[in-house]
Amino acid sequence: MNTTDVRSTDASTKASLMNVDMKLEVVVIPVSDVDRAKEFYGRLGWRLDQTPPGVVQFTPHGSGCSVQFGANLTAAAPGSAKEYLIVSDIAATRNTLLAAGIEVSEVFHIGADGPVKGMDPERRSYRSRASFNDLDGNNWLLQEITTRLPGRIEAEATSFSSASDLAAAMRRAAAAHGEHEKRIGGADPNWPDWYAEYMVSEQAGSDPPK
Repeated sequence: MNTTDVRSTDASTKASLMNVDMKLEVVVIPVSDVDRAKEFYGRLGWRLDQTPPGVVQFTPHGSGCSVQFGANLTAAAPGSAKEYLIVSDIAATRNTLLAAGIEVSEVFHIGADGPVKGMDPERRSYRSRASFNDLDGNNWLLQEITTRLPGRIEAEATSFSSASDLAAAMRRAAAAHGEHEKRIGGADPNWPDWYAEYMVSEQAGSDPPK
């Protein structure tokens, strides 16, 4: 097989793999005490799933990916994991976690020279963050995302993982539509279409409706 044939085969294989669904199902985290970890993740309000013996699995509300831990699931050192959690309102999420007895850092945002205390002044996606640790020190970084970067989610695949996620998107659409009606100088009778287009564009990272 010559070089041209190899390149053609590699391109064909890559194209085929791009059409194969591989959904991330579980992340394994290292813990030193399974029962203690089970109590902690239960306090987060995550769903405790049915699993085989020796495996504990929790799924965050609205998440398609779960977390597993157990006595013999990983050789990694307890407390060495770092994971990301996406939220649509980081201030509300932080307050809820604090009310549940979870220690959470102050909200900070990413500035030109690194982390800066407080919410991103323009409330831009990906910028505002906070973090907490489980009892072993595994780190969970909360990241506020309302509008995805272009190309991350295809417009035709728009979906909402929970009722609260959908409600938050509708509230943002309502606020944006209020500004839209100010610009046009009156009520917009086609607001359902405008809402739908806005919510799809927000997820896909494309331009919002005019």
